[in-house]
Amino acid sequence: MNREFDVIVFGATGYTGRLVAEHLLKSHGAAGTVKWAMAGRNKDKLAEVRGFIGAPTVMPLIVADSDQRATLEAMAARTKVVISTAGPYQLYGSNLVAACAKTGTDYVDLTGESHWIAAMTAAHETEAKRSGARIVFSCGFDSIPFDLGVWFVEEAAKKKFGAYASRVRGRIRGLKGGLSGGTLASGQATMAAAQKNPAIGQTLADPFALTTGFKGPTQPDGDTSYEDKVTGSWVGPFMMAGINTKAVHRTNFLLGHPWGTDFRYDEMQMLDGPPAPSAGPGLGGFNFGAAGMPKPGEGPTKEERETGWYDILFIAETGDGRTVRAAVKGDRDPGYGSTSKILAESALALAFDVPHSVTAGGCWTSAAAMAPALLKRLPARAGLTFDVEN
Repeated sequence: MNREFDVIVFGATGYTGRLVAEHLLKSHGAAGTVKWAMAGRNKDKLAEVRGFIGAPTVMPLIVADSDQRATLEAMAARTKVVISTAGPYQLYGSNLVAACAKTGTDYVDLTGESHWIAAMTAAHETEAKRSGARIVFSCGFDSIPFDLGVWFVEEAAKKKFGAYASRVRGRIRGLKGGLSGGTLASGQATMAAAQKNPAIGQTLADPFALTTGFKGPTQPDGDTSYEDKVTGSWVGPFMMAGINTKAVHRTNFLLGHPWGTDFRYDEMQMLDGPPAPSAGPGLGGFNFGAAGMPKPGEGPTKEERETGWYDILFIAETGDGRTVRAAVKGDRDPGYGSTSKILAESALALAFDVPHSVTAGGCWTSAAAMAPALLKRLPARAGLTFDVEN
């Protein structure tokens, strides 16, 4: 594909968009091997961000508005890949997906809005297959460490046992990080939508909401704390599980069910012991801030991002009880320091590493679309590690 740019960061004036732009500038320069630009609806604010991150004044700025489809199509037609950081996606993201599907432009985002992913897939997968656009949702902490972690531990199981495992446990051993105003706004928008439309609540509760036409077996209970002998600790609910489990099941679906049509996956956080009776849903190590909830555009400080981390254990278990364990670790706070790097490198993987002969147009998960490429890129450029532990 011969386009003016390799990557355009749409929503670059937002909190995460700026971090993505900073990563691209630091890792790939302003006029290096990667041709990239920043986009948003306000050119003056884009210029401010350009100056703030230290990019040269020749860095291209593109004006496009999420409410004006023509501006989005014009922007998409100029690049191989669009990185969308302009959420909540259910409010501001739909026209951009449509524009990318129409123009044959690859697309990545960091959404955790599963009902919106289901709606976008239903609306645009046919056109994306026709145009060649690879639409890859959830390319941040939701859901790459989990989606790719399951893929990685399943490959380890096949190497060790000669077959894939029918059960995987995702276990958060620890994390430290903060919440951005954008994430909070997305959660609030999803709750409001579910209150208006009960069908959205059903989608959010269904682990197979993204596997169109396929319904797998009853999944393990991830909402009740218990002593998990296989993990070796007590475990409790994890706030991101409802998003990530859907992505993992869609990966298995898109790959033709290599892990079996009876595959089971759950995601919980490890606990030191039984939780207190009043304990609510697991928030892991996320810090919601003592000074109140952040507003859109706000988020963790630079120090908070750089001192953040996460450690996720994956246990693949065969039908006869044999197990293999693997870990995915990140060197920044999960939601922003790490997510911004993962998202940028996912876009570059599509632009440079994954030909259409390997991954054709359509609506994808990260692991189904580009797992081998990401397993090379993310340790080299995004501070992630993938290791088999036994």
